[in-house]
Amino acid sequence: MNCSGIEVATGQSIGIEFDYRIRDVWSVDRQADPKLLVAPGFIDIQVNGFGGIDFNDPEATLSDTAQALDHLLATGVTRCLPTVITGPPDHMLACLTHLRRAQRGLPRRRLIAGFHVEGPHISPEDGPRGAHPAEWVRPPDISEFHRWQEATNGNIRLVTLSPHWPEAPAYIAAITQAGVTAAIGHTGATTEQIAAAVKAGATLSTHLGNGAHAALPRRSNYIWDQLADDRLSASFIVDGIHLHNAFLQTALRAKNVARSVLVTDASAPADARPGRYRLGAQDVDLTPDGRVVLAGTDRLAGSALRMNDGVLNLTRLGGLTLREAVATATVNPARVIRLEGRMAGIERGDIADLVLFRRTATSIEIEAVFIEGERAR
Repeated sequence: MNCSGIEVATGQSIGIEFDYRIRDVWSVDRQADPKLLVAPGFIDIQVNGFGGIDFNDPEATLSDTAQALDHLLATGVTRCLPTVITGPPDHMLACLTHLRRAQRGLPRRRLIAGFHVEGPHISPEDGPRGAHPAEWVRPPDISEFHRWQEATNGNIRLVTLSPHWPEAPAYIAAITQAGVTAAIGHTGATTEQIAAAVKAGATLSTHLGNGAHAALPRRSNYIWDQLADDRLSASFIVDGIHLHNAFLQTALRAKNVARSVLVTDASAPADARPGRYRLGAQDVDLTPDGRVVLAGTDRLAGSALRMNDGVLNLTRLGGLTLREAVATATVNPARVIRLEGRMAGIERGDIADLVLFRRTATSIEIEAVFIEGERAR
């Protein structure tokens, strides 16, 4: 199969020949549609639900999950990590078991690149804990991790935890040795605890700038510590709600584009109408202005961000070029979770996950999506 467009990474008109993998890439003298752009398919490594469907609902049907994946596909996402958050052990395990069934059996199963477990080994404090239920926060337990892996046939790719737990360094070392990416998040950890986590193998800060206290010490705090450590990449929720523009721009400069990852942290209300939804055992509301909050509060509980909108927001709010913004949604997350065949971009040998789109002043409009060489949209 062939397609053509303006390659976002180079600005050049190219043709691409592909089946499962990209077989050839060549320059095109004259582009038939000079406004059609082509990039690797988007990758979202933190998505709690989408299109009205909660990935933290163990009673969800395969049809429900298929609906969520269809909505994700329409935003240019070709790979994602459905994310299970803090909850009772049996509940979390049931969610992962269901999602693994979806990964095995759905027509859109190839969108599911693995799973992200965010919690339950996070800070119990208000602020850093975010919207996670306090009663189910617990210390790192490698036996629980092994149960997750057994339920998913070894498909846990990312675990977010707080390094303040005494068990954290040994836990991080164990899961990274198993090939899983360890991320720091929802933490109030000290400088020494963060350093110990990085030494043990942590390589990512999850949605940096969120899941934090409302006020922090000016001279030294866990945000600065993570920003300053070049061994840590960082993910950001770029919806214009979770982060102030000045912090976003500063953080992107500190991390530089190569260590920055766009995530949606989307929950069930994403790509759905304002109203009440669920996030695990909790009610959440999508407000008319686009916020997802715990019902009856102003506490954020994920987002309603679409990945294509996040890419555009990085150019408008973060000051990145389109090329840079696309990198944070494609090759950068692939490298963070070591997703084979997606780390080079549009190059011979990489898996043919592609998105064709147009950029306007107010939107990124998805025209076509290919997954493993097959047109999916």
